[in-house]
Amino acid sequence: MTEFRNESDSLGVVRVPSDMLWGAQTQRALNLFTIGHERMPREMITPYAILKKGCAQANHAAGTLPTEIMELIVRVCDEIIDGRHRDMFPLPVWISGSGTQFNMNVNEVIANRCSQLAGESLGSKKPVHPNDHVNKSQSTNDNFPSVMHMSVVIETFRRLLPSLRMLKDHLSTKAKAWMDIVKIGRTHMQDATPLTLGQEFSGYAAMLEESLYRLDAGLGEVYALPLGGTAVGTGINTSPGFGEDAIANIAELTGLPFVPVRNIFAAQGSHDALVHFSGLLKTLAVSLNKIASDIRLLACGPRAGIGELILPANEPGSSIMPGKVNPTQVEALTMVSLQVIVNDQAVSLGGTSGALEMNAYKPLMIRNLLHSIGLLVDAMDSFRINLVDGLEPNRERISDHLNRSLMLVTALAPAIGYESAASIAHHAHETGQTLKESALELGLVTEKEFDQIMVPEKMTRPHD
Repeated sequence: MTEFRNESDSLGVVRVPSDMLWGAQTQRALNLFTIGHERMPREMITPYAILKKGCAQANHAAGTLPTEIMELIVRVCDEIIDGRHRDMFPLPVWISGSGTQFNMNVNEVIANRCSQLAGESLGSKKPVHPNDHVNKSQSTNDNFPSVMHMSVVIETFRRLLPSLRMLKDHLSTKAKAWMDIVKIGRTHMQDATPLTLGQEFSGYAAMLEESLYRLDAGLGEVYALPLGGTAVGTGINTSPGFGEDAIANIAELTGLPFVPVRNIFAAQGSHDALVHFSGLLKTLAVSLNKIASDIRLLACGPRAGIGELILPANEPGSSIMPGKVNPTQVEALTMVSLQVIVNDQAVSLGGTSGALEMNAYKPLMIRNLLHSIGLLVDAMDSFRINLVDGLEPNRERISDHLNRSLMLVTALAPAIGYESAASIAHHAHETGQTLKESALELGLVTEKEFDQIMVPEKMTRPHD
């Protein structure tokens, strides 16, 4: 049987499981918001502890928080930062649009753990009170969006950028290795002039490098925190300079360049920086979808399709067709890409729904932002390890497609004119001849001229 203790808040007494560190307001939220199965993002727990630690240190420096209280709060925050007490944050995503209950969950856990360390009973709010001490100089309206920014920055630096950089580097390695494999290009899904497989893959690597630049630039806005604005941006119930001092502490604790926002009213009334960053995640997803889809297309077959790339045979592809190899890593990455695009739509709708001095769609927005980052990281790592690293060119098939393509005739156009070159292509297609046979039969070029001009390798580097 579960044992309970009584805790109280401004509305009265609430029964809380006796072995849990949360308090009355968290328990009320658990009782009132039984919506879905998703908890508030785990990626927000450590940043919230960092923020509470930085705020306690700033309040102590301002002379508004006693040393013993500050030290207890800092000690508990360090425990949370070290990964302890993770199961004490049980709230679902779908709570108040401000995130108030999650902020209070953090406040209550810290206060109750301080009580334990001080030898006091849980729920006594001695010697640390969740509102008066842990939440001192703060409102959910400024600390929750600050933690939203912090968690996005931390996850981007810790996971997203390294994963993206590794995938880009591995595609670059393939591009360099395949730079001399001449193949037929394709536009409108039809044969076009030649390029090398390396040139093709260099484009994929460059797309991801450009995403790295975009994300790095987009982080510039996300570094700015509205902490210190409290309820509506005026900074009521704070000491002078509190926000700046707390943010400086956060920057030092994380090693990341967090700074105060230029205008707190803008940052608390809207979340445009996060909407913009979500758009950058969507752009990355669009790039990944194009890269993966191209690889799937080039590998289709292996005998009845293009078949120019050989996929690693990771698993049986069919429950009924023996020997089938399917582009399953492509399918996983493209599904993730579409999910990230949809997540961005939710972030955009949340961002546009703020009213006056506060946006009440914060949990929705941060859930989708962090969900996108996590999915992108996992999918890029899987795609790199299980597909890109084992991908090989089918040189024989590439050569066969190249030599049979009619679009090599493009190189003849400057010498004999567009219409004469077109007549060679049409004649070759109708008769089944090669371009050379057709050109000589039509008498539009000599054999020597044809051999000098019709060199696919030169077509890939016409200015060398």
